[in-house]
Amino acid sequence: MKLKLKKYREQLEDWPQKGHHIMAQYDEEKIIVYQSYKKRIGDFAVKNQYFGGDFSLERMTWIKPNFLWMMYRNGWGTKEGQECVLAVHLKKEAFRKYLKNSVYSSYNEKLGISREEWQDQIKESSVRLQWDPDHDPFGNKLERRAIQIGLRGDFIKFFAKDDVILIEDISDFVKEQYQFVLNDDLDNLIIPAEKPLLFEDENLNKKLKIQ
Repeated sequence: MKLKLKKYREQLEDWPQKGHHIMAQYDEEKIIVYQSYKKRIGDFAVKNQYFGGDFSLERMTWIKPNFLWMMYRNGWGTKEGQECVLAVHLKKEAFRKYLKNSVYSSYNEKLGISREEWQDQIKESSVRLQWDPDHDPFGNKLERRAIQIGLRGDFIKFFAKDDVILIEDISDFVKEQYQFVLNDDLDNLIIPAEKPLLFEDENLNKKLKIQ
């Protein structure tokens, strides 16, 4: 695997405990996002290094840069149809572009626009932005919020091929680490190394509530 790994307990000491944070593994060029699929879709993506075959370009696909949020969502790869866990090495600039073009998936007065304006934006936008409670390895809710991004239209087409640097199948790694969770042994749990992501674009940070 190309992922950088670190003990969960060690990372926990440095992570923010509340607020909106894009917790992710990234560098200047790329960011890692996670998805889970049935084996047929995952195998095609890893073999061909793009999403095709039974992968639908017509349905919205959701990407998650936070490993533990993905583990909460897919039950550590045990949920039906989510057994193949993928780490997608994505162009960081593409990820930033998704967020710049995103619209919040639900309306809130704090958005600073009317519900009608938000509804118009929803109709026009092909990127959804959502903040959900983050979760610990056992699936317990945290005060910190985790981000997920939904893509459709042209954005899903770019994500499926042009925006990808590398696609890794990390299913075996997930299964191995899940055993530590099942045994209540978080001292030995190892997960991808993550830290909060901030952009140089202050307007984007403000939009995302991460400044």
